[in-house]
Amino acid sequence: QVQLVESGGGLAQTGGSLRLSCAASGLTFSRYAMGWFRQAPGKEREFVAAINWSGGSTSYAASVKGRFTISRDNAKNTVYLQMNSLKPEDTAVYYCAADQGLMLPTIAYKYDYWGQGTQVTVSS
Repeated sequence: QVQLVESGGGLAQTGGSLRLSCAASGLTFSRYAMGWFRQAPGKEREFVAAINWSGGSTSYAASVKGRFTISRDNAKNTVYLQMNSLKPEDTAVYYCAADQGLMLPTIAYKYDYWGQGTQVTVSS
C-alpha cells in the first residue's frame, strides 16, 4: 500500500527556517516525480515545488523561488523541502505528492498519491 508521511512542520518566526520531510513507501520511489503543495485556511491548494525522478530538474512557485529548496534522496525514499526566510503568508498545511510521469506537474489533480499534510505556522 502506498503511503506518504510528512514531518518537520511546526512554529517559526518571520525570517526563520524549517525543513519538511516526506517519507514514501509502497512504491518504486525513483520512478516518481515528487511535489509539495500547501493550503491555507479558506484558500485553494496551491503548488509550491516539484522535483523529477533523479533530482536533476526542479520547479518552484514564484512566491517561494529563492527561499525554498526541494531535494530528494532516493536511497532513503524521501523528499525534502528546505524553507528559509519564512513569511507569515507561508502559513499553511503542507502536503507532499507523487506522480508517475515524466513531467513536473504544477496542478494538484495530476498527482497520483498524497500525504496527510503537516502544519507550518509562521508568526509575525
